[in-house]
Amino acid sequence: MSYKTTIGLEIHAELKTKTKMFCNSKNDTEEKNPNVNICPICMGHPGTLPAINKEAVKKVLKVGVALGAELADFSEFDRKNYFYPDIPKGYQISQYKYPLVKGGELNGVKITRVHLEEDTAKSSHDAEDYSLVDFNRAGIPLMELVTEPVIHSGSEAAEFAKELQLLLRYLGASDANMEKGEMRVEANVSVSKSDIFGVKVEVKNLNSFRAVEKAVAYEVERQIAVIESGEKVIQETRGWDENKQKTFSQRLKEESHDYRYFPDPDLPKLKISEILEFSEENLRKELPELPWEKRERLEKEFGLKDEAIEIFTQDMASGEFFESVAFHLETEFPSSSPLGNRVSKLADAILLASNYIISDLSGLMKDKNISSNELKIEPKNFAKLIKMAADGEISSRATKDVLKIMFDEGGDPEKIVKEKGLAQTSDNSFIKNIVEDVVKNNLAAVEEFKNGKENSLQFLVGQGMKISKGKANPGALQKLLKERLGK
Repeated sequence: MSYKTTIGLEIHAELKTKTKMFCNSKNDTEEKNPNVNICPICMGHPGTLPAINKEAVKKVLKVGVALGAELADFSEFDRKNYFYPDIPKGYQISQYKYPLVKGGELNGVKITRVHLEEDTAKSSHDAEDYSLVDFNRAGIPLMELVTEPVIHSGSEAAEFAKELQLLLRYLGASDANMEKGEMRVEANVSVSKSDIFGVKVEVKNLNSFRAVEKAVAYEVERQIAVIESGEKVIQETRGWDENKQKTFSQRLKEESHDYRYFPDPDLPKLKISEILEFSEENLRKELPELPWEKRERLEKEFGLKDEAIEIFTQDMASGEFFESVAFHLETEFPSSSPLGNRVSKLADAILLASNYIISDLSGLMKDKNISSNELKIEPKNFAKLIKMAADGEISSRATKDVLKIMFDEGGDPEKIVKEKGLAQTSDNSFIKNIVEDVVKNNLAAVEEFKNGKENSLQFLVGQGMKISKGKANPGALQKLLKERLGK
C-alpha cells in the first residue's frame, strides 16, 4: 500500500548584526576563544534589562517582504521557559502568538511564520565525564522560519533550504553557513495511508543539505517499517547520526504548553506602523535583486543556459565577474559594425565567456581553492581574451594556455599572446607546409577520407593544429587540406 509523506521544516538562521539580540555584546561567529563576547545581560545575571536589536528586527521584516508575506503591525517577545545548561537565563526570549511575519511563499512552499529569538550557547560533549559551554553564541539574533507541512520528499526539503540560504545571503541577513552552525534545519516528518496526517516526528539540527535529504528519506522508511510491523509511530524528537546514516531517539516531543510561554515583561511591545523605516514601502525600496529575479534577467539579457544561470546565481562573486566581463565585451565589439552582425557576434562572445568561466576558470579556482574575489584576472582583460578567441586570433588551445598564465600572474592577454607567439595565422605558405607534413605522416587517415570517411578530415585538422602548436587557423587549414586531397 502506498504512503503519503508530509514534511514541514523549521529553519533557524543566525542574523548578521554587530551586536547580540538584547545586549551590546559583539556578534562574532568567527570568535575562537570561548566566553569573551559576553556580558551580564546575555549571561542572565539578576537585575539586568534587555533592549531590542533594531537591525535584527529590520532584517526579519525584509525577509518577510521578499517572501511576499504579511508583516505584523503588532508584535511582542515572549519567554520560552525550559532548563538546559546552554540557556543562562533559564528561559529563551522568543516569539509565540505575535511573530513579525506571517505567510508568504518560497520555491513553491508556503510559509507559516517567521519570527525572531535569541540563540542558545554552544555545548561541547567531547570529554568523558563533563561538558563545556561557550556562551559567545548565547543571545545572537536568531531568525526562525516555519513552513506549512506541504513538502513531500527529502530532496524537496533540501532544495527549499538551499533557496532560503541563497535568499538570506542576497538580503545580507545572514551568511547562513551550515558547516558553521549559522543555519540549522529541523524536519517534522510524518507518513500515513490517507490524507489525514500521521504522527509527527521531529528530526533536529541537520547541518547540511545532504543531511536534510538523507535524514528525511531514512525517517520516512523507518516510519513505514514501524507501521507495517503493526506498531505505532511515537511522537518524539530524533537526532541524525551522520556516521551510521540513521536517526536516533533523543526525547519525547514537547508541546507548546510545556514551555509556559508568556510575554516578556522587560521588553516593550512593537507597533511596526509607528516606525517609518519599517514600513513595507521603505523596506521594499532597500531590497536588492532577488535570486529568482536574477535568474530571469540572466536568461532574458544574456540567453544563458540553465546550468550557467544557476552557477552565476548561486555564486554571487562568480556572477558579478561574469556580468563585468559581459559589460567589457560590449566595448570590445565596434558599434560601427552592422547592428545585426554586432549583436550576433556579441551574443556569441558572451556565451563563450560564460563557458570559459564555468569550465576552465572554475577548474583553476577549484585546484587552488580560491574564490572569484581573489582572482588576479581583471574582467576587462578576460573580455579581451574572449574577443581574441571569438575573432579567431588565437586557437582554443592557446586561449586555455593564456588563461592559465593570466590566472597565475595576471596581465594583458594581447601582450601574453605576442610574447609567447601564440597568435593564429591564415598565411597560406605557412599552412601549406603544415598540410604537406600532415599528409605525409598520416597516409591511412588520408585514404580513409578519400574513401568517404568524413570524420578523418577532423583528425587530420587536429594533427595539423598539433604540428603548428595552435598557430594555424583551423578554418584555413581545413580548406587547404581538402584542396590538397582533391575534395
